Amino acid sequence: MDSIYYEEEKTAKISFRELTHQLIALLKPYGMRILLGFILLVLASAATIVGPVLIKRAVDVNIADRDYHGLIITVLLYLGVQFAFLILNFFQRINLEWIGQQAMGVLRKRLFDHIVGMSMKFFDDNPVGRLLSRVESDTESLRMLFTNTIVTLSGDLLMSVGMIAVMAYTDWRLTLILLSLAPFVLGLTYFYQKKTTPLFLTVRKRMADISAFLTEYIQGMSIVQIFNRGEQVRRKAYEINSRKFKIETKAEILVVLFFNTLFLFETVAISLILLAGGGLTLKGALTIGTLIMFIQYIRKFFEPIFHLSEQMHIIQKAMAGSARIFSLLSHKQKIKDAENPKRTGKFKEAVVFENVWFAYRDEDWVLKDISFELPKGKRYALVGVTGGGKTSIINVLLRFYPFQKGKVLVDGIDIRDMELTDLRGYFGLVLQDIQLFTGNIMDNLRLSDSSIPEDKVKRAASIISADNFVSRLKKGYGAELSERGGNLSTGERQLLSFARAMVFDPEILILDEATSSIDPHTERNIQGALRKLQEGRTSLTIAHRLQTVLDSDCILVLREGEIIERGTHPQLLKAGGYYADLFKLQFELEDRKAVGYA
Repeated sequence: MDSIYYEEEKTAKISFRELTHQLIALLKPYGMRILLGFILLVLASAATIVGPVLIKRAVDVNIADRDYHGLIITVLLYLGVQFAFLILNFFQRINLEWIGQQAMGVLRKRLFDHIVGMSMKFFDDNPVGRLLSRVESDTESLRMLFTNTIVTLSGDLLMSVGMIAVMAYTDWRLTLILLSLAPFVLGLTYFYQKKTTPLFLTVRKRMADISAFLTEYIQGMSIVQIFNRGEQVRRKAYEINSRKFKIETKAEILVVLFFNTLFLFETVAISLILLAGGGLTLKGALTIGTLIMFIQYIRKFFEPIFHLSEQMHIIQKAMAGSARIFSLLSHKQKIKDAENPKRTGKFKEAVVFENVWFAYRDEDWVLKDISFELPKGKRYALVGVTGGGKTSIINVLLRFYPFQKGKVLVDGIDIRDMELTDLRGYFGLVLQDIQLFTGNIMDNLRLSDSSIPEDKVKRAASIISADNFVSRLKKGYGAELSERGGNLSTGERQLLSFARAMVFDPEILILDEATSSIDPHTERNIQGALRKLQEGRTSLTIAHRLQTVLDSDCILVLREGEIIERGTHPQLLKAGGYYADLFKLQFELEDRKAVGYA
């Protein structure tokens, strides 16, 4: 599990300067709103500072002079200042929350747009849980940094400077006593941050471990249960949680010690001010109101330290999160369009592979010197045992992965010189792993493209015989699907994937083990529909069950990444080679199943 997060740990450090630079670029469009927020912050901080000054006035002036009318005015001013603070703080928070939500919305869209354009290798290397964390959790930590932490700490800084200025103006002696404690408090804070920062970063990584674990095993719960692995999975979950618990416990102990020590410093500060200030008051060198004002300021003086400590874990999360976000945005595993892509029209001639070599990693070749031509209107098939390279040919053709050597041409144009949208616009893909989305059946069949008429969708479903079961559903094409179409049978989901391909009417149809999830009876029922789907259309079919490709115009036989045989079914049988052996083996197995021996 730890190895999965190597990249996350590697990119978890980012300087405050870099973070600030990225945030400024992100928040630049909201400059006027930020300026308004700063003005509101200054006014709110001023209102906070004025409060104790008015209390001092009430004690030293109004009460001392027995001026009840003046006391009422001072109290009303105090109430007005506090009410103004509440109003200013309210509008400041609303304003900054709006900016934060807008900016993070833009960032989430930017992240998702970037992820959508990544190559399949990127998704091989990055678990779903990690990507979800980037888009949701890490952007949320940045929002909290801006709307909460930066505002709180900026307000505390303004308030601290203002308080020290007022205290120094009022009595420099007591101010020096208070400031003499500052080096100890700052030293304590530095020590605390130095000790807890790596701990909280580790906690963050352990949380990502838990997220990835839950995503993986909840999605695979049927496998866990059918193989009775519940106890093993629970033990593994306990181990992962224990790692986080041990680190987090250590961090929280330091947090408690730090806050208790800070409270002790605050108590010492109040005691010193009472002792020194009380002595000056007894001598008549200091007023009671001034002493009260200083005690109130002491509590406010320690608030920024408390806030800084409370907010440090948000700062740490935001810095680690921003490192991951901007690392993801700078990720190079992205298939780019050519600088001057060649324009294409309708498919006219052929798809050609010329001496193509491909490896998922380094030079561990999965495809070796692959060459063949798929002419327009022809039906080709790729067969062979698992791991022979059949699906890899599709991955290369659709540019899910970049190939290392050779050429792939569509109508004589290298696919690397075409726009991805143009290239993929030629193809319709029906996979063994059926992907349906939450929503109704109609939206799934036309992929939420409302420009496609409902009649066209229903006609396509009718040709594929999918309307037989859809019409039996309570809401028909408006019936809602659960996650990945879990409320339908596997065969029904497969029929919908066929119908979806028919709706988009591709020029080149790719079937990757497309009937493997359908029972033989259903398969026989839709064979005619598949022929209609393939009629007049170029198609490339990957199949383990050779019975599904017997009428192909050409069958390419792959083994260990090489095409070892090619020809029609009768030609390959007559040759008596690898394909003939495969067919004979499958025929014997099917025959044994038919009579109940297997």
